[in-house]
Amino acid sequence: MLDAYEAARSHGPQGTQPLIVDEQDVKRAVGATAMGNMMEWFDFGIYSYLAVVLGKVFFPESGTMGLIYSLSAFAVAFLVRPIGGFFFGMLGDRVGRRGVLATTIIMMAAATFSIGLIPTQASIGIWAPILLYAARLVQGFSTGGEYSGASTFITEFSPDRRRGFLASFLEVGTITGFVAGAALVTALTAALGNVAMEAWGWRVPFLIAGPLGIIGLILRFRIPETPAFADIEEQAQTRSAGSRLHEIVVEHGRALLLCMALVMALNVTNYLVLTYMPNYLTGTLGYDNAHSLFLNVLTMLVMLAAIPFVGRLGDRIGRRPVLLAACLGYLVLSWPALWLLQQDQVAATFAGLLILGLCQTLFIGTTPSALPAMFPTEIRYGGMGIAYNVSASLFGGTAPLVAESLIRLTGSQYMPAYYAMLAAVVGLVAVLLMRETSQRPLEGSAPTISTEEAKANGLPRVATVEAKG
Repeated sequence: MLDAYEAARSHGPQGTQPLIVDEQDVKRAVGATAMGNMMEWFDFGIYSYLAVVLGKVFFPESGTMGLIYSLSAFAVAFLVRPIGGFFFGMLGDRVGRRGVLATTIIMMAAATFSIGLIPTQASIGIWAPILLYAARLVQGFSTGGEYSGASTFITEFSPDRRRGFLASFLEVGTITGFVAGAALVTALTAALGNVAMEAWGWRVPFLIAGPLGIIGLILRFRIPETPAFADIEEQAQTRSAGSRLHEIVVEHGRALLLCMALVMALNVTNYLVLTYMPNYLTGTLGYDNAHSLFLNVLTMLVMLAAIPFVGRLGDRIGRRPVLLAACLGYLVLSWPALWLLQQDQVAATFAGLLILGLCQTLFIGTTPSALPAMFPTEIRYGGMGIAYNVSASLFGGTAPLVAESLIRLTGSQYMPAYYAMLAAVVGLVAVLLMRETSQRPLEGSAPTISTEEAKANGLPRVATVEAKG
């Protein structure tokens, strides 16, 4: 352990004492940040599977256009994500990560909960869809600060040697939230039937977000500020948003562009695999809903089990090799995977989904630790907030729409594969140009180790900069 510690410390500022994080604080930080990501994707899951019902509830006179209006309410949240990313990112770099993340999780929970309370269009007329769109805007604004803040928080709280493994649990929260949302809607529909779901059952998943948000808020208030930010807090409070923005765009413009490119690859493939594949199987290929849901959930459960192993692999061999494998996997295997989906056999369909799912696992198990490390501590939250949300808004939320539109335009059922391959090329270029950050201190921070590592290296606890509660 001593050799590994000295190797990591050699990349940090000369003469700096290491930042020591308590193991219990690390565990609480992982749980609290994963909870927010779970809530974000729980919302994606329930809204995706309730889109048809919500179209009938809020747009009953629109006929088949009701689904389009319902999906547009889903998409409108992406319009304000960059604004939220900029606002919360700049705030988080000035006042700290913990307080901002407490704000984003309660805003997300309150907005989702409020959707379950909105009267129907039959009761209050046009105000019903207006309130739905307003709630989605609040969700999008708060989500803009959630992922970038959560990944910043967990990477700054993690010991350098285990950063990839610990940060990967953010994506465990992602898959857990999406599966939980989809499973809840499916179970309610089976238990209540379509009539009851349209009358009142659709409200239940949204109302569950309230208690979840309170639990998440409590978890986030139980953890201290990150040691990395606590170390520069006094300096951070004296800087203006303008100076930070100049530093992000001008001084670290290369990192900003590389981060946006990698996020583009991540989000195009992520939304294709997690949100578009069920519609592709049922709408394009004609699978029945039950088989499609079962195979997609089974694939996500495999991904859920594999994510921490991918995070640990990134700690061992580096982030770049794992991300290169993800990009090359999509380049080589996307077309064969879609060919398997079109064979109309359960085993072949599952194999195709599993290929795509495992390629995506290489992405999502690595990016939570790789992306924040592109920026120094002073601008990490802001840089991540801008890069991630601009790219996610342009390419993430639009991926299912682009894929479906390309199929209808060309008549080729392989267009989602070609789109994923294009995204992989962009990601491949970004990975080749990015620097390796595994086993190294974050830029602008001293080496970070756990209390166990400090004890093994004979370091006194009092010699470190403590995290502030």
